[in-house]
Amino acid sequence: MAAAPKNPRTRPPAARHAAPQVPAHLPSARRRAQGQPVAAPARSAATEPDARNVIEFRGVSMHYTDGGIGLSDATFNVRGGEFLFLVGSTGSGKSTVMRLLTKALEPTEGHIRVAGRALREMSRSKVPYYRRNLGVVFQDYKLLPNRTVYDNVAYALSATGATRRDIRAKVPDILRLTGLSTKLHSYPDQLSGGEQQRVSVARAFVNHPPLLLADEPTGNLDPHTSIGIMQLLYRINRTGTTVVVATHDNHLVDRMRRRVIELRGGRILRDDPTGLYAAKEQSTDEFGDMLERAFTDDEN
Repeated sequence: MAAAPKNPRTRPPAARHAAPQVPAHLPSARRRAQGQPVAAPARSAATEPDARNVIEFRGVSMHYTDGGIGLSDATFNVRGGEFLFLVGSTGSGKSTVMRLLTKALEPTEGHIRVAGRALREMSRSKVPYYRRNLGVVFQDYKLLPNRTVYDNVAYALSATGATRRDIRAKVPDILRLTGLSTKLHSYPDQLSGGEQQRVSVARAFVNHPPLLLADEPTGNLDPHTSIGIMQLLYRINRTGTTVVVATHDNHLVDRMRRRVIELRGGRILRDDPTGLYAAKEQSTDEFGDMLERAFTDDEN
């Protein structure tokens, strides 16, 4: 029997279904930008932690006893040295993420790792030590009203067991970094809102934590004071600290070209990593100039 003639239009099945070739070294963010496939993060708690991640959320949900949903099936990673914004309206889930990271809440479902350690497995007695190794900045500053700027920052060091010698060496350095070197002996009620928030940032960073969390750090500040606080957080990030900022100030965030996770109703609506790949590294002054121009343009 004669062989059936070959159809020249028919390709072998292997060729027809071949997956696109993606270089193994290409980062996920760049693959997304090029329209190439990106594997979803593994969700299993048994998955080995990735040493490059400072934060790992795997299928994390937080349901409150009154029926409210703080977070629903959230899965994301934050690499060491990243600057990440969590954005969304009030009740979107930003503060829930922050409270889960500080162990103020326990998730209803899912698994959270910080620096490779599973928070669910952390005993209650270890939580204070864990928190002392985080930097946390609050919207309402939470300064000690009867202590000077110097003493507010020194208190954070003494809580970790630092010696007086270490305190004397480190506190002036961090106050210079945050622009407070002339305010050492001032009390909180003698400072402006922006200066009080700088003290809060100085206190959070004086231990040089690997992770700094800022929950609405500019919520009580005017736009131009907010720029100074963002410059300060950017400067801290450039030292290698991972910075996570929760904010509803989309106007500011959209001009900063940093990674953004947008939350709505406890769900991740958007994870935009494109700001990680700037054309060139910015200095802190260039970064501030960029924000100043953005606000000036809007005012005009």
